[in-house]
Amino acid sequence: MTIRRQQGMSLIELMIVVAIVGILAAIAYPSYRNQVRKSNRTEARVELEQRAQTLEKCYTRYMAYDNAACASPRTAGNTAGGRYKIEPSDVTSTTWTLKATPIGTQADDTTCTSLSLLSTGEHQYTGSGTAKDCW
Repeated sequence: MTIRRQQGMSLIELMIVVAIVGILAAIAYPSYRNQVRKSNRTEARVELEQRAQTLEKCYTRYMAYDNAACASPRTAGNTAGGRYKIEPSDVTSTTWTLKATPIGTQADDTTCTSLSLLSTGEHQYTGSGTAKDCW
């Protein structure tokens, strides 16, 4: 009768595996967070476009963006997901500007620190990114 010795992983092998997993996580997590921030920008763009359409409908109906019957798109508020604050500014009878500023965890987005949509259809942004990154 022979006695078989049980075999398993040594502590050094286990530490190597833990180190490899740690290195992979350190590389992957920042990339993952950047991708999440980038996809969350869609929330701001959609809300800006929806408010712009509402303002255009108001102008079509009343021939002025600042008509009292069109108050809802001219009030500040957060997006549905709560990642951006939408602030209308410079709303006159013929022009408007809508600005989306990240809040909460999205405020860490330094690539696009704000997105703006003007009544002329022009897209503006602030931050270290490019127009392609933000819009």
